[in-house]
Amino acid sequence: MAILQQPQAGPTVILIDWHATLVDTHDAMYHAVDDVLPRLAELGLLTELLGPEQAKTFEDAKLVHYVREHRHLHPKIVAQRKISRTDIFEVLFGDNEQAKRRAHEAFDAAYHRYVGMVHALEPDARTQLQCLRALGLRLGLISNRSRRFMLHELQQLDAGSWPALFDVMVCGDEVARRKPAPDMLLEALRQLDAPAQGCWYLGDSTTDIIAAHEAGVTALFYNGAGWEQSWLDKIFPGTLKHPYRPHGVVASLGELVALARRMLAQQLRVERAR
Repeated sequence: MAILQQPQAGPTVILIDWHATLVDTHDAMYHAVDDVLPRLAELGLLTELLGPEQAKTFEDAKLVHYVREHRHLHPKIVAQRKISRTDIFEVLFGDNEQAKRRAHEAFDAAYHRYVGMVHALEPDARTQLQCLRALGLRLGLISNRSRRFMLHELQQLDAGSWPALFDVMVCGDEVARRKPAPDMLLEALRQLDAPAQGCWYLGDSTTDIIAAHEAGVTALFYNGAGWEQSWLDKIFPGTLKHPYRPHGVVASLGELVALARRMLAQQLRVERAR
């Protein structure tokens, strides 16, 4: 387990991202993105693309340039599977909430043709989620997906037994702003009547880490792809313009369980010492 920093406290609530953290829906996602990008001009979004000087990294600038020139993702981007639909729209449109909203709406309109192409990223994912519940933790599911897609995808896993694992689920079409805004995390905490302190959020993207910080919860990065530290340092530079870094990094759900168990035990020892 590569931990950049130690979380300050053990969790009472763990919120977890869906795509590329719990499940693999890359094929469906990239098919839908490929349907949207050729329509940028039609959607009034071509003129909303960021300029190269506004890009976060050199790689982001190249992505924007390629999409502007070709109206689809570079095959290398698709093959690497490093970037989600949400991150793609963040790279393309930055802080332009209206442009991102239109892009997400177009994505949803395309995604219905591919929804259902889903499987758990880890073979023991359900078991590890049950281990978290056995620790007395409440679990929440967070996704930029629309709820109708989430409900359909949840039913595809382990004979439809996954919904019972979660105490709350918040989807992108149920709040004013999708990630990286904190709206979904704050809504989940509202429904659970839980404070931000003691909440961990696990996600696989920069937008997840930004959303966690903006919501005031512990930000954990899911590095299931096994990216090297140099790549993590590149996407989380810790600069004035891009200050947010994860409080911790785990490579599997099993590592998340071990971290939660260790932090809770440490917290209990401190309380007993008092």
